[in-house]
Amino acid sequence: MKLFKKIFLGAAVFGLVASTDAFAAGNKIVMDGSTTVGPIAKAFASSFTKSTGVQVTVSESGSGNGAKSLINKTCDIANMSRSMKDNELAAARGKGVNPVEHVVALDGLAMIVHPSNRVNALSKAQIRGIYMGRYTNWSQVGGPNAPIVMIQRESNSGTQDSFKELVMGKENPISKRAETQASNGAIKSRVASTPNAIGFVGLGFADNSVKALLVDGVEPDARTVKNGTYPIHRALFMYTNGQPSGVVKQFIDMPKTAEGKQIISEIGFVNYY
Repeated sequence: MKLFKKIFLGAAVFGLVASTDAFAAGNKIVMDGSTTVGPIAKAFASSFTKSTGVQVTVSESGSGNGAKSLINKTCDIANMSRSMKDNELAAARGKGVNPVEHVVALDGLAMIVHPSNRVNALSKAQIRGIYMGRYTNWSQVGGPNAPIVMIQRESNSGTQDSFKELVMGKENPISKRAETQASNGAIKSRVASTPNAIGFVGLGFADNSVKALLVDGVEPDARTVKNGTYPIHRALFMYTNGQPSGVVKQFIDMPKTAEGKQIISEIGFVNYY
């Protein structure tokens, strides 16, 4: 539950930032950033365009690039699967941009393996050991006698940052043997086609093509993410330049609406509001 307290504190702090008008044109909203938030953003965009006629474009270049787009004033909304970093906030304010954080949904990082893998659960310590390179064979963690293929995200990924923070810790680097994929979907596809692989994806990407593991004995699902018992949980964000107004505010408020909540649940993520 510490994460949720942090969210409320962050929201209060950002709420003090001077409000600025959204710079979106009246008939268009531009979004960029996280591939995890992407499915929510695209579903919201489709619904929003149908109901308002406002065109919404969604690019999925990663959380880091979403932050850069907001800083450079090339998007109206930055989708991020982590909070903005101190250096990003400083860069933004240096360009006259005031990032305001909006929680969209909650998410659990699902640790996924091939469905044929007999391992059904790992502790967070075992996951850390795998990604540090201490465990190199599945037999060391209760699985078959087969080499472990580690899959991670690229350095610009908010999901990668979340994994490092929530699982690895500051003092435990990921092994250089880890293979890098560019998106949640790419990790899922790689794990689904590789019997000895392990990877991590946002909860909404964990479908029947892969097997999501219990972590510290807890299943990743809406209930355990919502109550904080699943140990690898986080919030998903949208950032605007100042307090949003007009169509941007209308879009940002979608997670609070009945339709928005239904979309979030159907995609496989967890409602925050």
